[in-house]
Amino acid sequence: MDFCFQLSPIANSHEYTADKVCNEMVEQAVHAEKLGVESVSITEHHMLNILMMPAPLQLAVKIAALTKQLNIITSIVVLPLHDMRTYAGDVAIADALCEGRLLLGVGRGAFKYEMERLGVTMEETQAKFNESLDVLKALLSEKEVSWDGEYYKFEPMTLMPRPVQAGGPGMMMAVLNPEGIYHCTKRGFHIQTTPLSGHHQLLLDQVDAFNRAKEEMGARGAHLTLSLSRVGFPTKSESDRQRKLDLAYEYYSRFDNVFTGPGIVEEGIIKPLPRKQTRDEMDASLMICSPQEMIDRLGVYQDLGIDRVIVNSNFGAEQQEILDTMQLFAEDVMPSFQNIETDVKKAV
Repeated sequence: MDFCFQLSPIANSHEYTADKVCNEMVEQAVHAEKLGVESVSITEHHMLNILMMPAPLQLAVKIAALTKQLNIITSIVVLPLHDMRTYAGDVAIADALCEGRLLLGVGRGAFKYEMERLGVTMEETQAKFNESLDVLKALLSEKEVSWDGEYYKFEPMTLMPRPVQAGGPGMMMAVLNPEGIYHCTKRGFHIQTTPLSGHHQLLLDQVDAFNRAKEEMGARGAHLTLSLSRVGFPTKSESDRQRKLDLAYEYYSRFDNVFTGPGIVEEGIIKPLPRKQTRDEMDASLMICSPQEMIDRLGVYQDLGIDRVIVNSNFGAEQQEILDTMQLFAEDVMPSFQNIETDVKKAV
């Protein structure tokens, strides 16, 4: 089972400017490669202070230039916000500059506040995503593509320069619903999912849907992977764990506001709102715990056949704390899930 660190910065003030955001995320990515982590993932969100990255492909190219083996995943790019006729070229160039290490994770968008201010209603996100994905795939794999759909209408055109590999980089679909996972896998997509705060049965159903589709595909689906996204932060003491739980609860009081709530945002800062979920209930659903407890929880995922766990530790801690917890994860957790014994070197 591989591990991925999610790069998803949070701004508590307007003084956390673009240069600081990029420098810290690049520092985390370079640190991840030194620690032997398989990949990093980059979110896409606009005009909000959580999961904050409006230009994931640009950041991916910068990270690729400073690393040699680290895989880079967009997790996820919001296709309905882009014009596929130009975005296909962005993807082709980013894939070339990442030298084959880019995995393009795509989705339809989740925050009403963000989507509607950029001209896409939540009611149309699924339909526009489906058509955008079809257009993107066609432009990356075919020549003289024309279109007559609901959202795209254009005369024949050919993407130039042509992608390094036919069809562009591998694509990963962000899907929660087990039925959706089954159908997206059958279409040849890698899958990213999360049970969020759902019951363990939901996770079992998600994994089963992926496995059924992959088995039915035979050799054509052998390369497809299932990634699971989880908030995680190994801690060295109970007092530190409690502090991180406080930060996580604050983070989710903002996340819920734009994910399922009214979307109250002032000058880009999401207002924290009271939560229905208690702190103890949140604690049970996250991996903010000792390294040994994290090993035990991750062991369940390994037994289920999860290929990659995307760990998000960026929910409000200071940069040095995040670098330190990445180190702790690599030294005390990762070796339990590697096939061969690995000497994790101290990162300078």
